[in-house]
Amino acid sequence: MKKALLAAALMSAGVVAHAQSSVTLYGRLDAGIAWMNGIGAGSGANGQATHGSSQVQLESGYWGTSLWGMKGVEDLGGGNKALFQLEGSFSTATGAGPGNGGLFNRWATVGMSNDMYGTLLMGRELMLVNGIWDFDPFGQSNWSSASMVRGRNWPQSSNNISYQSPKFYGFDVYGQYSFSNATSWNGNGTTAQGRQDGIQLTYTSSLFQIRGIYDEIRNPANGSLGGSYDQINSTNSSQGVFAYSRDYMAMVNVFLGPFKVQGGYEAVRSSGMSGLAIGQPSTLDHEWGGVTWQATPAAALIAAVYHVNANNGGGNATLYTIGGSYNLSKRTLLDLQVATVQNSKSANFGLNANNYGDSAATGNPLPGHSQTGVYAGIQHSF
Repeated sequence: MKKALLAAALMSAGVVAHAQSSVTLYGRLDAGIAWMNGIGAGSGANGQATHGSSQVQLESGYWGTSLWGMKGVEDLGGGNKALFQLEGSFSTATGAGPGNGGLFNRWATVGMSNDMYGTLLMGRELMLVNGIWDFDPFGQSNWSSASMVRGRNWPQSSNNISYQSPKFYGFDVYGQYSFSNATSWNGNGTTAQGRQDGIQLTYTSSLFQIRGIYDEIRNPANGSLGGSYDQINSTNSSQGVFAYSRDYMAMVNVFLGPFKVQGGYEAVRSSGMSGLAIGQPSTLDHEWGGVTWQATPAAALIAAVYHVNANNGGGNATLYTIGGSYNLSKRTLLDLQVATVQNSKSANFGLNANNYGDSAATGNPLPGHSQTGVYAGIQHSF
C-alpha cells in the first residue's frame, strides 16, 4: 500500500512539474516561383547600357522568412516566469542556413517575465524597427516597405538587452539597447557591431492601432551614423544611410470590419557622411498606404503603394503592388503578388531590398527604369 501511495505521489509531482514548464518547437517553410525583369543590367554590343533581362527563379522567404526555432517557459510562481527562445532562418529552396556560424541568427535569448512588470530579455533579437511588420499591408514581404529603404528595417541585433511592458490602458512600451562590445562605446572596428538602441510605443483599441518607433544603428568601424571604410571586412561600407542611421516611424492601423487600412511614414537620417557620390543619399523619406480585405475567413486581398524620396540626387521611387493569400488550413496558405517599381530619372530602386550601388552587381534596374515582377508560392507553419 505504501509503495502504491509513493508511486502515485511521484506521478503527481511529475504532472505538476510538466504543467509548470514547457518547450515548443515551431517553424515556417516558404517557397515559390518569382519572375522579374530588369535583372543584371549591363553593357550591350554597342557599349551602351541595356535594361537587363527577365529571370525566373525558385525563391524562399518571399512571403515570409523560412525559419525554425524553439521556445520555452518555466513557471516560477508568484506571476514570475523564466523564458528562452532560439530561432534561425534558412532557405527552403536550397536548405542552406544563414552562414557565418549563425545557427540562431534571429533569436537567441534568455530572460524573465512578470505578469505585472513585463519581460526582460538578453541575447540576440530582431531589431525593434521590425515592428513595422504589423503596419505593412504585405507584412514586410520581399516586395514591400523594406524595398524602398534597401533592407534598413530588417536587421537583427546582438549583445542586446530588451524590455517589453504589459499593456496599460491600451498602451505598451518596448525598448532595446545593444552594446557594441568594443573598447569604444559606439564601436571602433574591433567588433562586428556598433551600438544599437531604440524605443517603441504602441496604443491599441478595437477600432485602431498607432505605433511610433525610434532607433539608431551605428557603424561598427567607427561608431558613426553613416558609411565609411569597414575595418571588420576590409571593404567599402558605402550603404551609408541604408545601413547605419537613425530611423523615425509613425504608423497606423484602422479596423473596419472585413477591411484593415494601414499607413505609415518613415524618416531615415544619417550624420557625418562626407565625400558622397552624386546619387548616394544621406536622408530618406518613406511613406506607404494600403488596404487588406478579408473577403472570406480563408481569402484575403491586398493592395498597397510605397514611395521613397532620397536626397543628394538619389531620386524617388514608387512601388505599386496587389496580391493576396488563401488559407488551405490553419497552417498552410497559398500566396500571390504582382508588383512594379517606377523610378525617377536618377533612382534605381528594385523590387527586392537590394544594396545601393551598381545595377549590374546588385540586380537593381538602371536609373530611371522600372522593374516588374510576379510571385506565387506556398507557406506552411508548424
